[in-house]
Amino acid sequence: MLILSRRINEKIMIGEDISVSIIEIRGDQVRIGVDAPKTVKVFRQEVFDAIKAENKAAAQSTPVFPEFDFGVERDPL
Repeated sequence: MLILSRRINEKIMIGEDISVSIIEIRGDQVRIGVDAPKTVKVFRQEVFDAIKAENKAAAQSTPVFPEFDFGVERDPL
């Protein structure tokens, strides 16, 4: 892991297309801005983890096709 020190309004470049700016430092919180092409998805770690978990659950689930009758009895709603 690369560890860098930055001050407010200083940037970190990732490649030529992505920059991370320090916007504000208040107590133990740092506000950052990420400038990246629209094709690059940027998520907070907890959101990224939730998306991965949901995708994994969806991939493991059995699809339900209510418009097809596979001979399975179902309770009416």
